[in-house]
Amino acid sequence: MRVVSAKEIDAALSFPALIEALRRAFGAKLEAPERHHHEVARENETATLLLMPAWTGAGERPSYLATKLATVFPGNAARGRPSVYATTILLDGETGEPLAAMDGTRLTLWRTAAASALAASYAAREDASRLLMVGAGALAPFLIRAHGAARPIREVTIWNHNAARAKEAVERISREGRRKGGREGEAPLISVTDDLEAAARAADIITCATLSRTPLIRGEWLKEGAHLDLVGAFNLEMREADDAALRRARLFVDTKAALKEGGDVAVALSQGAITASHVAGDLASLVRGDVQGRSSPREITAFKSIGAAIEDLAAAVAVWEAL
Repeated sequence: MRVVSAKEIDAALSFPALIEALRRAFGAKLEAPERHHHEVARENETATLLLMPAWTGAGERPSYLATKLATVFPGNAARGRPSVYATTILLDGETGEPLAAMDGTRLTLWRTAAASALAASYAAREDASRLLMVGAGALAPFLIRAHGAARPIREVTIWNHNAARAKEAVERISREGRRKGGREGEAPLISVTDDLEAAARAADIITCATLSRTPLIRGEWLKEGAHLDLVGAFNLEMREADDAALRRARLFVDTKAALKEGGDVAVALSQGAITASHVAGDLASLVRGDVQGRSSPREITAFKSIGAAIEDLAAAVAVWEAL
């Protein structure tokens, strides 16, 4: 069994290719049971353990099986460590033979950002050029690059509760440049703001990757034609957008599990702020053409991601076959 490092994953993947791999995966016959979700009590916090299996369907060739083991420790930021750690195990789908143990933390960053960009390829305006990144954690550079692979992003504004971290993110992204995953042309202009409302009102795409427990984006801030990408808020105690934002938008989710897991959509449904019929579809229905994405240039759209094992499988296979 091969151990695949974060460096090898970075060398193997690009966002244009990974977005298309996810598009094929959501259109294929893949099996993905509900994730195992366990709360782990610790002295000063409650952590989360996730087990996420997926495999190719009978008759699919080549055949693979993957399982991701992930942990979420919210207090790790204060420890100078990532909040999320993960390992992805890839196996031969015909024999069960272990093929690789991959850095699932790095793979999760890639596939999460690619899933948001896949959704944006259906829901965001084709001419979307101004991106607001809410949050300055590990996902921020990946989301910026991924959205830049799906839409002609020219301006990026970063907002974070801790302005110093936002400035650090800008410096890190600027150093890296558009090393992978962007469209042809110049790198986007990246800046920091402390005025979230003004930045949100101006943005064509707003992507949020935070652990906020109260809504950050308000519906009244969304301009006509805006697309809202909600990636953080992974449990029912977290929110990144208020009810008004969800009600104003044509709403999509990555999988139907988002109707009862994660913040935002699941919370709004449980509290009666929206009904299940307000959710237009998931990634599989968009890819297969069962539902329409954006219906007009003026329409407001939103996408809620909680993560899916199908994405982990597709990304792991992409890395394995590249290697």
